[in-house]
Amino acid sequence: MLARIIKILSEKGQTNRTALATAAGVSYDRFVLYLDWMTQKGFVNLAEDGDVHLTAAGAQAYDQLVQWIIQHVGQLPLKRETGDQ
Repeated sequence: MLARIIKILSEKGQTNRTALATAAGVSYDRFVLYLDWMTQKGFVNLAEDGDVHLTAAGAQAYDQLVQWIIQHVGQLPLKRETGDQ
């Protein structure tokens, strides 16, 4: 969920909290918990107008996560399921 929120912010640049929660597909109550944690970690900033902004640290964390996924998960041999059983 955190990666999804950061991805949305990296694509949009900034957005208000309600739109971000909706785009991430998470209930607003749960979103507020994620947002609080991300703010404490310095991944996002909240502007006075209510918009959420991705920080440089947040963008770097997202880039590192993507690289980790590519390096580790991208190498997993995943079997493709077919309907012929």
